[in-house]
Parts: sequence; structure tokens; C-alpha cells
Amino acid sequence: MKGGTSGSFPRPPSYYSREFRTWIVVRSWRWRQPPSRKPRRYWEEETTPAAVATSPGPPRKKARTGESRPPRSKSAHIAQKSRFSKKPPISKTAPDWKKPQRTLSGAQDPFPGPVPAPLEEARKFCRIDKSKTLPHSKPKTQSKLEKAEAQEEEASVRAARAELLLAEEPGFLVGEDGEDTAKILQTDIVEAVDIASAAKHFDLNLRQFGPYRLNYSRTGRHLALGGRRGHVAALDWVTKKLMCEINVMEAVRDIHFLHSEALLAVAQNRWLYIYDNQGIELHCIRRCDRVTRLEFLPFHFLLATTSETGFLTYLDVSVGKIVTALNVRAGRLSVMAQNPYNAVIHLGHSNGTVSLWSPAVKEPLAKILCHRGGVRAVAVDSTGTYMATSGLDHQLKIFDLRGTFQPLSSRTLPQGAGHLAFSQRGLLVAGMGDVVNIWAGQGKASPPSLEQPYLTHRLSGHVHGLQFCPFEDVLGVGHSGGFTSMLVPGAAEPNFDGLENNPYRSRKQRQEWEVKALLEKVPAELICLNPRALAEVDVVTLEQQKKERIERLGYDPDAKAAFQPKAKQKGRSSTASLVKRKKKVMDQEHRDKVRQSLEQQQQKKKQDMAMPPGARPSALDRFVRRAREGGLQVDP
Repeated sequence: MKGGTSGSFPRPPSYYSREFRTWIVVRSWRWRQPPSRKPRRYWEEETTPAAVATSPGPPRKKARTGESRPPRSKSAHIAQKSRFSKKPPISKTAPDWKKPQRTLSGAQDPFPGPVPAPLEEARKFCRIDKSKTLPHSKPKTQSKLEKAEAQEEEASVRAARAELLLAEEPGFLVGEDGEDTAKILQTDIVEAVDIASAAKHFDLNLRQFGPYRLNYSRTGRHLALGGRRGHVAALDWVTKKLMCEINVMEAVRDIHFLHSEALLAVAQNRWLYIYDNQGIELHCIRRCDRVTRLEFLPFHFLLATTSETGFLTYLDVSVGKIVTALNVRAGRLSVMAQNPYNAVIHLGHSNGTVSLWSPAVKEPLAKILCHRGGVRAVAVDSTGTYMATSGLDHQLKIFDLRGTFQPLSSRTLPQGAGHLAFSQRGLLVAGMGDVVNIWAGQGKASPPSLEQPYLTHRLSGHVHGLQFCPFEDVLGVGHSGGFTSMLVPGAAEPNFDGLENNPYRSRKQRQEWEVKALLEKVPAELICLNPRALAEVDVVTLEQQKKERIERLGYDPDAKAAFQPKAKQKGRSSTASLVKRKKKVMDQEHRDKVRQSLEQQQQKKKQDMAMPPGARPSALDRFVRRAREGGLQVDP
């Protein structure tokens, strides 16, 4: 070839020669040769040879036919004109999970899409009431509310779908042929259960330093014991491994774990002390003196203490400061319990009343008259629905805390109960002298039945402290002879949240959880009787603030400005023309008001006609009407 070398293309000739044009055609044809056909895999569909084969030579243009092209729509023209659109195009086809999915073998998925969630299970996890609507809400606010509702609905569906993975089920004790379960002894239960469960029943003989107060950690893995004569110990009660054991050489009145098992609060005879899990004294809080009882609010990082001087003190353990100190003005305080649902503190008094307290209010949120004598013990269940109290009148009562505060059931005991405690599944235990009685209900959301006890056990000393172990069917009892761990089938939740309370977490996981919990700490000012009210809009307070603002400024800054016609040219801004345009706008506003009043009258007539014939109007109906006009919801 002319000017060529072996193994290379020929050198192109001059631009104006015929050989240059021929060389261009040959080179372009070499570039347009089709690629080699790839071998078909066994999972790929077999294609027809007609679709794959190509005719040799350069591609030809399609021959024109007499058919007319379909008309192009305006939207297609706009989509072709604008290459990048602000909003993504909405696909009208079915989503990908509704289309039949092909696998490697060619078979289709017989159950496409996500797993369907049971409707009732999803309702159980739903926290938003869609029946309530916000009056006069702006479009932006309404869109935010709709987005929050959609996220809440999706979260409830996911929780209901994930509940299928909870394989553990709560146990229970059932007698044979009508046998009374209260007559079943702990030795019989230990013989019937497996070896791992039988190891959870044990006794600690500690008569030298008793009686004992106790507290389990939130994970249910660690146990803290405090003897009246100064003995303080913390241990992993599952493996029986002792973490620390000291003698403070002072009377110990109560003991409580803080947010984790690494910190321990001890109410000694004079002041409040904080220890770590090695028994080293970290803090001495002298502002909390003569402390009698301790309660820790885990989501607020608040340590609530009651004293002999009648003060209820809240200590923020995250910053080490006193949030508030409330003077209850009811004498010595020795009966205290917390509501796990709303973090409200319940205090029992010597006059037979139980008062409810929050650090945001200096006065009690509510007062309940429970007994004719002094209150000896108070306990609230995990759902915050029921409260159990016992008094000097030997009465054991269960109250409904859902706004009514009325007693649901009561029972007279041969000896007054000095200690009460609820389990995670709603079982109620009462300590009377050296006897422990346990009552059970129909389920977690139902109150316990006080007719017949579920279990009964006699101890070697008088009861001084009671608590159910979280996530374990175990009841810890501190008495004058030491400590006893009882087996109570069906007392605890069988499944735990590994991200919240993990009994098997490592040190690194605990540290990460502490950081997350501190970031999500709830302020103390948000503690109230109804925590769901925090997510609602207080319409009454909003209207009151608006009125006060108008009185302070002398005018309404949100009021609609008066209509001012714009100036026009060519003689159209004369005085008569301006008056005419103003009158036209005023007439339109008047017509709108008249139309609204007529619609309200028609709705009122329809409601009156829908009333039953026997119902008579009452003189109090006008108050209901005014309350509804003010935006309040009134139950019929």
C-alpha cells in the first residue's frame, strides 16, 4: 500500500484527491461494524435472531409511509424543551414492587411487595388521633401536620410488622383441676422449671445488717442492696458476681440506681451520697438532707428525694444542680412513688390523701382522698392507668388515673400492707408483715383482681422493700433477715428493646447509649398529667394571648387593613369613583357575612330536627353553644 507500514493503517492522502474521499468512506465503515454477539446466560431471555441480526453495510433510513404522525401534546413539548425540571416527573405506572419481579431462575415472586401489617396491631402503636382537627390552620401548618401523621402511621406499621419477630411469650401459673395457685410453694415452682430459671430463686442471709432496701437497674441485670445498719452492696444477680460492697458506718434509708448501673445514689442518715460501681464516693449533696425516699426519672435525668422536713427536691444528675425544692407542707414524707407514664411524683400523707407533683408547678397537680387514716404505701402501674394505695384502715384500693381518680376496687386486709409494687405485666404485690401476697388481672391493660391472690409466700422476716425485676419473672424482697428472690411466672415482659434497655450490652454500648440519652433528655418543665397535651395546640391560651396583645398595643396587628383603592389616571381617580369602589368592596364583605350567618342557621335547624322527639332543650345549652363557638370540644 502507498506510504503504509506493516501492521498500521495507510497514511491519508492529500485533501483534494479522490483517494482521500475513498479512504474516508472505508474508515467510517470499519468503525460502524456491529460488536460481536455475547453468549446468552441461562437466566437471560432468549432473543429472536431477527432482533439481533443486522444487515451488512451502513444503516439505512426508514422508508416513509402514508401514515400520519400522532399529534404532539403541549406537555410533551414542554418536557422536551426543558431538560432539567424543578419537580421530578410523576410516574403513572405501577410501582416497582407491584410489577412481577423475575429471579435468576426465571420464576416470579408469588408475594410481591412489603409484608402486610395487621390493622389492629398498627392501631395499638399509633399515637396520633386523626379525629381532632386544628381550627383555622394555615396551609403550611396543615402540610406539616399531614407529614407528621404520615410518618407516625408508617412508624406504627413498621412496629406492628416487627412484632411478628418477638418469639418470646409471657408465661403464667395455672392450677390443675381447679387447684388454688396461692397454695403452690416456691419449692414446687423451682422443681417444675428448668435449671436456668431455678437458679434465679435464692436467699441471702444478712441478719447482721438488716432490714434491707433494694433496687434493680433498668436493664434488670444488676441489684443494689442497702441495709439499715450501713451495709451497701451492688452485684450482677444473674451471675452472682459482686461489683462492690462497703459499709458507710451510717444508717441507710434508701438506695437507688441512676440512669445506669455505674452510678448509685444512697440516702444516708444525714445527707445524700453518690457512689460508682466500685464503691468509691463521688459526691456528697448536702442540700438534700434527712432524705427518706428516692425515685429516679430516667428520661429527665432527675433524682427526686423526700425528706423528714417535708420538702420534695428534684436534682438534675446530668449537670449536678437542684432544679426545684417544693415545700409540700404536709409533715414528714416517707411514702413516694412515680408514674412511669408521665413522670409525675405521687406522695402519700398522714391525713389519708395522695398528692401529685410536678417540678414545673409549685402546687400539687391533684389531690386524692384515698383512706380514712394515713397512707402507708403507693404504687403506679407501668401504663400510668391504675394506682394502688394502702392505709392504716387496713384497706387496699385501686384507683383510675384517667381523669376520674375514682376507686375501682377495694379489699380489707387482715393486716395493713406496708409496701406495694406493680410488675410490667400488671401484677400487684403487697407486703404485710412477713407475708407477701400477689394479685393478677386479666392482662396488662386491666386492673388486678383483689378477690383471690395469685401467689402467697412467707418470709423469714418482716418486709422492708419490694420490687419486680424488669424482663424477668422474679420478685425481689428485702426484709429484716436479708434478701429473697422469688419466682413469679408471668410478671415481666418477655421481650426487651435492645436499643433502650439491653441486659447484655457491653461497656462500649452503654457509653453510646448514655450519650444518646443525654442528647434526648426531656426538660423538667414538660412534666404534666397528660403528656399528649404537649403535641396539641392550646387554642384557649392562644386566644387569650391575642387579646392581651391587642390591649397592650391598642390595635390588632393581625387585623385586615382597610381597603384603599389604587390611584388611576385619565380621570378615573375622582372622588366619586373612589367612593364607588370602596362601597363595592364593603358590599361584597357584607354579603359574605350574611351568607355565613345563613349557613350557620341552616346547620342549626338541621341539628334541631335531628334531635329525638322526646328530648327537650335545656337552659344549659347556651353554655355548650358558647364553648363550641370558642373552639372548645364538649362531650355530649
